[in-house]
Amino acid sequence: MQIPNFPFTITDWSAVVPSEHPGETGKAIWRTLDVGNVRVRMVEYTPGYLADHWCDKGHILYVLDGVLDTELKDGRKFTLLPGMSYQVSDQGDAPHRSSTEVGAKLFIVD
Repeated sequence: MQIPNFPFTITDWSAVVPSEHPGETGKAIWRTLDVGNVRVRMVEYTPGYLADHWCDKGHILYVLDGVLDTELKDGRKFTLLPGMSYQVSDQGDAPHRSSTEVGAKLFIVD
């Protein structure tokens, strides 16, 4: 990741307009800050959310609240709790998708 040159910035996430993204079930609510080619997001998944696609984009993801289940296309499954993170590259070696039974709040940089 190459973080572009920009001024010191503070983000009040409650003031960032949310956008809704339906999953196969449930929905994701994104609050997004774009800085050059870096996207920083506060994301909430509703209870029962299941992503509608396999993602092959790289992310750094940190769980703030709830429980996040992440499945890799090769069949491996991981459960992340608050205070846990995952890091995955843009190289497409680990297509993944997210789900949650109880809901989750995440901080994501990609």
